[in-house]
Amino acid sequence: MARNDFLIRRLHSLCGLIPVGAYMVVHLIVNSSVINGAATFQNNVLNIHKLGALLPLVEWTFIFIPILFHMIFGFVIIAGGMPNPHNYPYAANYRYTLQRATGMIAAVFIAIHVFHMHGWIHNESWLHYVVEPLGGAQFRAYNATSTAGLALQNVVMVVIYAIGITACVYHLANGIWTMGITWGVWTSPQAQRRASYVCTAFGLLMMLISATALFGIRASVDTPAKLQDVRNEEDRIVELKIATGDIQANPHKEAAPLDESTEDGATEDDAAEEKSPAEPAATNAAGN
Repeated sequence: MARNDFLIRRLHSLCGLIPVGAYMVVHLIVNSSVINGAATFQNNVLNIHKLGALLPLVEWTFIFIPILFHMIFGFVIIAGGMPNPHNYPYAANYRYTLQRATGMIAAVFIAIHVFHMHGWIHNESWLHYVVEPLGGAQFRAYNATSTAGLALQNVVMVVIYAIGITACVYHLANGIWTMGITWGVWTSPQAQRRASYVCTAFGLLMMLISATALFGIRASVDTPAKLQDVRNEEDRIVELKIATGDIQANPHKEAAPLDESTEDGATEDDAAEEKSPAEPAATNAAGN
């Protein structure tokens, strides 16, 4: 039993880096590409959707199942841990506590994020009667910037995302440092100190990329004129990709057309009401 526990802990540690950590880095980089314009971000999202029917299989195999395993076993580890930073005020003990605290915050945030953008599961009744009335499933892969940007116009959601992303980035950066010790990559105090500098720099870089993604997407559609321009650009790109056979037409991945009230400054809630009630959230974990 002890041997199985050791192996499971090592698997938990490994999957936190690959694929979960690697996916998070790619996810944030893709989203931050909006800094180069909505067209760049839209093309990056559509490149993911070229997988077509294989996309759900890839997502479940390399994203959702590893994340669920890492979360569930992480809570098991937290339940058995006993940090005591007050009696033993060492940096490692504070890191131990923060690693577990940020893990719990990250788990809650990921659940909120997936609900907010995708609605958890793609069932029409669930989306229509539960998710959409609660403001979820707002992302549409074929209108990536405009739908994600509208979803982030709410200041409360921006605060939630800022806290959640910060927790995720710290959990990954500090987790890499801890993993290096666990796996014997850096064992001496000097090596651990150098690794700490590298992991800190990595964390700061990821925070910069995260801020670029979050505020870049939000700012892309923060006026009616910007929103209309972005939507026109997205529709043009999608039409071209469909015509060339790169992607398949899919109304479930398209947002409802912008009406005059939305163009004249409608709120995020007004725009959400215009979406078709039977329109499922687009499958795209990597797009947003």
